[in-house]
Amino acid sequence: MTENAPAVPGTPIEDGPDLDRRRMLTTTTAIVGAVGVALTAVPFIESLEPSEKARALGSPVTLDISKLAPGEMMSAEWRQKPIWVLHRTAEQLAELPKLNGQLKDPLSQEPQQPANLPGWNPVQRSIHPKYLVVVGICTHLGCIPKYRPQLNPPDLPAGWEGGFFCPCHGSRYDLSGRVMDGSPAPLNLPVPPHYFKDANTISAGELADGSQQNWEPDTW
Repeated sequence: MTENAPAVPGTPIEDGPDLDRRRMLTTTTAIVGAVGVALTAVPFIESLEPSEKARALGSPVTLDISKLAPGEMMSAEWRQKPIWVLHRTAEQLAELPKLNGQLKDPLSQEPQQPANLPGWNPVQRSIHPKYLVVVGICTHLGCIPKYRPQLNPPDLPAGWEGGFFCPCHGSRYDLSGRVMDGSPAPLNLPVPPHYFKDANTISAGELADGSQQNWEPDTW
């Protein structure tokens, strides 16, 4: 029996079942590979988008102040930061203008608050006189100040009229969150965008028209 001669390079190979199978396998492999790449890319693309949890952390928060008595402060979380609402008394509000000469930025000229807060008062640093809304992070190195409303406590400097005291490095803020002279903190506490939904409800993290959700101060 005569053996088949080996194929000469460059000589066309006749079509047949083997060639058809090879073509089918090549095509199938290419398709499977392409699908695999696409499926692998889906989790990667999704990882580039903010998660539901991340979106929720940046969303505005609703604060019920109906039970917040004068002189009391409540706390909530916004953007993984403490946000405070202080219900100031008439006596506390009356003291604020008297402290202007002891403060680094008494008229809130630094952009530690949105520029277009409706009804904004730069001394009270609020929309509604009674209610101060601030982010409770010291603008020095990010510690959490303490609310110290007592007058002249023995562990604080003489003449203390009530305010916020940072235990880390001694920064002092008045009851408008304005930083006092001699403090290592350079700026006032941030006032986030917010508005009153009604007399007992504050939405913090945006303005009434839904704007300013991405607002940030110079320093948290």
